[in-house]
Amino acid sequence: MTFQGRSHLFNDRNVDHYRRSLTDGVTRVATRIARTERPFTGVTPDELAPEIAGIDLERPLSDPAAALDELENVYLRDAVYFHHPRYLAHLNCPVVIPALLGEAVLTAVNSSLDTWDQSAGGTLIERRLIDWTAGRIGLGEAADGVFTSGGSQSNFQALLLAREEAFARAAAAAAYAGTTLSKHDFLPRLRILASEAGHFSVQKSAKMLGLGMDAVVTVETDKDRRMRPAALARELERCRAEDLVVMAVVATAGTTDFGSIDPLPRIADLCAWAGVWLHVDAAYGCGLLASPTRRHLLDGIERADSVTVDFHKSFFQPVSSSAVLVRDGSVLRHATYYADYLNPARMAEQRIPNQVDKSIQTTRRFDALKLWLTLRIMGADAIGALFDEVVDRAAQAHDLLADDPRFEVVTKSQLSTVVFRYLPPAGPGRELADDANLHAREAIAASGDAVVAGTKVDGHHYLKFTLLNPETSLDDIAHVLELLAEHAGRFVNKKLGVTENSGPELHRKAG
Repeated sequence: MTFQGRSHLFNDRNVDHYRRSLTDGVTRVATRIARTERPFTGVTPDELAPEIAGIDLERPLSDPAAALDELENVYLRDAVYFHHPRYLAHLNCPVVIPALLGEAVLTAVNSSLDTWDQSAGGTLIERRLIDWTAGRIGLGEAADGVFTSGGSQSNFQALLLAREEAFARAAAAAAYAGTTLSKHDFLPRLRILASEAGHFSVQKSAKMLGLGMDAVVTVETDKDRRMRPAALARELERCRAEDLVVMAVVATAGTTDFGSIDPLPRIADLCAWAGVWLHVDAAYGCGLLASPTRRHLLDGIERADSVTVDFHKSFFQPVSSSAVLVRDGSVLRHATYYADYLNPARMAEQRIPNQVDKSIQTTRRFDALKLWLTLRIMGADAIGALFDEVVDRAAQAHDLLADDPRFEVVTKSQLSTVVFRYLPPAGPGRELADDANLHAREAIAASGDAVVAGTKVDGHHYLKFTLLNPETSLDDIAHVLELLAEHAGRFVNKKLGVTENSGPELHRKAG
């Protein structure tokens, strides 16, 4: 058994085994991708769970080919394939090949990006990419940051830093006045102001940061689902009048549902006036940093104190690849803890670059390598052009829906989402709109013909396209709309007792 275990270790004696195994695995995936005709099979948890539960993990298959055969049945066959042009649901992108090359390299070498003595050049590559991203944002020479697992972690770390800075300022003011400030007494006074269309991770972060349930104050949005500066000004004034401390304003550059970008320059003006930390959640909209034509949509982001970017959304990177950036790198000290066995303080004095000094994680993958190879092989302009394509396609989809009387579209996204719903004709069927849209989404997923998302707008159920695949054509979108209208129309007809051949049709049939 010892010999069998050693035969699977990746080292200088087993490189041929490594080549064969990875070649076989890559071949399986490539074959599956080549013959995938639908984004999903429609499999249900009840169908798949018994297969996986029935596998005896105490009895290894030993043969890699047999393990891959099994994997075909429990994963590859029924996986949701984001590369398919009719996957239109969430913020999941198809990935570029240079990033997949980076993934293969980083998993094999298996560097851990917490300390220099575990990563060497990996540390410097990550730091160079942070500098590059900060430069694209325009944060200035003192900027810094670190890669994270995703937008939620990036938002959490940014708000952690904002909380600590708010307390440090208040404690300094109290000391100047000859008093002391208790964190226990201070935390309940803290507030975070965020758009009502912002990401739920803001509320989740507040909870994890030990703040009250009422700590996140949602700010009204306009008809385009962008934060209203006047409403933000009112909340800032109210908090001041009630002796509450606004520790951060969270602006969004690309809301998950609507792709809306808050008016960053005006929000930055208000934050400067109030002396409040400005965080910009650009997890979705960060692709505009590379856009040859739309970079101006992010004007004002350079005035943020912190920024979240998700390369695994609009830079076409595999999960995970995110980062949090800060204007003043010194604030990252709030995430620093020195451990004698890992990163003793003397290392900082010797200017040894340990990324754990900046991160809330310890062991951390070299995810930066994927972006590095993408930029070195493709270049930023090519990535930006791909993102421009999906934004263009979303605009076309919006116009298609706006001209179709079967559908109601909410607003025109600044990015690549489209929120809409099937609207039965006026009459008794109109009251079935919510249920019809829920049914249409479930039915199309069960068929596997397409995958679309759903959300609620003003209390009603809507459908959502999130377009992140440049291969998705307007014909693909039109075809999916026909399928949705057919599913929804049949549902309404059935509920109203209307048969195919009696009475007026309540929906136009798919061609």
